[in-house]
Amino acid sequence: MRVREFGPVDASWEVAVADVELTLQEAADALGVHYMTAYRYVRLGVLEASKTAGTWKVLQSDVDAFRSGATATVESLVGGRRRAPWAERLEARLLAGDGRGAWGVIEASLAAGGQLESIYVDVMWPALTSIGERWASGEIDVADEHRASGIAMRVIGRLGPRFARRGRTRGQVLLGAPAGELHFLSLAMLGDLIRQLGWEVSDLGADVPAASFASAAVGCGDDLVAVGMSASTPERIPALVEAIAAVRAVVPGVPIMVGGLAVAGDDHARSLGADRYVASARDIGAVMESLPPRQAAAAN
Repeated sequence: MRVREFGPVDASWEVAVADVELTLQEAADALGVHYMTAYRYVRLGVLEASKTAGTWKVLQSDVDAFRSGATATVESLVGGRRRAPWAERLEARLLAGDGRGAWGVIEASLAAGGQLESIYVDVMWPALTSIGERWASGEIDVADEHRASGIAMRVIGRLGPRFARRGRTRGQVLLGAPAGELHFLSLAMLGDLIRQLGWEVSDLGADVPAASFASAAVGCGDDLVAVGMSASTPERIPALVEAIAAVRAVVPGVPIMVGGLAVAGDDHARSLGADRYVASARDIGAVMESLPPRQAAAAN
């Protein structure tokens, strides 16, 4: 056990105790659980810990906080009525570079009754949004953001097949980000949510030139029922407008949806040449179901 350095002892003993740093075994002993149980708590993000030179360290204050909320923690792990802060736990694991722990949070959320769409909308999206905001504000380094994105990409890769829906598809949706736009995780999640609703998705990913977007749209043939694009910064708007125009020129009757932080709303979307604005992943079901009957009929 190690105590962090203090100046003259003029504070209460409780303050000093709060800064005692424990090994994970000491934390497990203090909680009255097996070492592997405490390790699982850390991996799930319900017990705060940091890793130094390959060794987990836990502050006494975090052990006390865990103990005071132990009932709620146990209930959340087994699917009780209390709502666990899954997004915050995932964010912590992503920023720690802990891929196994990040997947553990996802598994725990599913075991607690979370639905697949909720994992994306209520857990992953908020976690990734917060990480992006913290990077933009300078709170974390770009290396932290990239590492977190890499882990998130692997998590999405594991979850993706679970969104597949059996039976006849309702048509094909083409997704992608215009030239210069490097953010693609939101599109990947959006694609899975659309697949779950019964459509087939062709995801072009990030940084797609306008001509390639148009070529892919033509390649979808008569099955194409909608095109979706995303831009995260105002600098990408010109490329977004170019991509919309290129697609419109070759498949004029197909609705084009746009979203992302750079798009301000319905009026802005229409001014860019698009037909619909997608405010969030939570809205995608309603947007897809509102496709014109002519397009829906062409897909069946």
